[in-house]
Amino acid sequence: MTAKTATKIWIDADACPVAIKEILFKAADRTQTQTILVANHALQIPPSQYINFIQVMPGFDVADNEIIRQLKMGDLVISSDIPLADEAITKGAIALSPRGELFTAGNIKAKLSMRDFMDIIRSSGVQTGGPSPLSQADRQSFANHLDRWLNHKT
Repeated sequence: MTAKTATKIWIDADACPVAIKEILFKAADRTQTQTILVANHALQIPPSQYINFIQVMPGFDVADNEIIRQLKMGDLVISSDIPLADEAITKGAIALSPRGELFTAGNIKAKLSMRDFMDIIRSSGVQTGGPSPLSQADRQSFANHLDRWLNHKT
C-alpha cells in the first residue's frame, strides 16, 4: 500500500464551513486521497470514489468518537474541536482547524487550557461572542496547510 492510499482525511463535518469542504473535495479528487466526512445529520457530498460520508447517531461527541475510533497514525483531522484535535494528536494524527490553524503536540495543551478557561467565563454569564466569519485569509491558511500535508504524505 502506498502512502497515498494509507493516509486519510477525516472531517468533523457537523460544523465544517462549506467553503472548506469544497477545498477538501477538490483536493481529494486531485490527489486521490480518501476523505471521510463524519456527521450526525445527512450531508450532500459530490460523487467521487475518494469522498465518503459516515452518518452517526445524534449525541454529544458521537461523531468525534467515530473519527477517533477509525483514525490511524499520519491521518489528517479537520476540526475546530480542540478536545478532538488533542485526541487525534495523541493517536499520532495531524489536526488542522478550518481556519488554517495547525494543532500540534507543542500547542494543543495550551489551547485546551484556554478553551476550558473560556468555558468557565461563559458559564459565569460573561458574553464572549462567537467566532468571526471565515475570512479569505483563513481559507488561504487552511489551503496552504492542507497542501503541505498532501505533498508531505506522497
